[in-house]
Amino acid sequence: MSSNLQLLQITLQALSSFAIAGGLIFTAVQFAQARKAQLVANFSKLVELQYELRKIRVEQPSLASVHSQDVEHLHSEREIQEYFLNLMQLSLYEIAWYAHKHGQLPNDYFHSWTSRMWQVAQEQSFQRMIANPAMKIMHDEFDAFVRRLIEMPAPPSS
Repeated sequence: MSSNLQLLQITLQALSSFAIAGGLIFTAVQFAQARKAQLVANFSKLVELQYELRKIRVEQPSLASVHSQDVEHLHSEREIQEYFLNLMQLSLYEIAWYAHKHGQLPNDYFHSWTSRMWQVAQEQSFQRMIANPAMKIMHDEFDAFVRRLIEMPAPPSS
């Protein structure tokens, strides 16, 4: 009888230990997911602030010359507006790309963005913007991704 009781105690202790270990693993996974979500939120906020600076230049092209290198190859207010409007579109896409890269945006939604950005990239104003040697602040990996995307002969299939 005492061996049955001992076996029951060991079984209950093992179950308790597994429950605690499972809880710790679950907590660690939740913590990692929260950290990843915060990482994407921080990145998105920085890109949103950059977007707002670009928006000012679209709305008031005369302010773009504050950083003379940004407008060195632009010759009219219209060119300045087109340049920064295309950068604004690129900023939004960069947020989508980064969120997707970190598992925060589903594949189907990201692929719809990618198809649309391929179409945008075929426009002359976008081509001029990307070819302009002025500094474009964006994630290096994203820059390479966009340059590969725009070289594709057709939009990528999902």
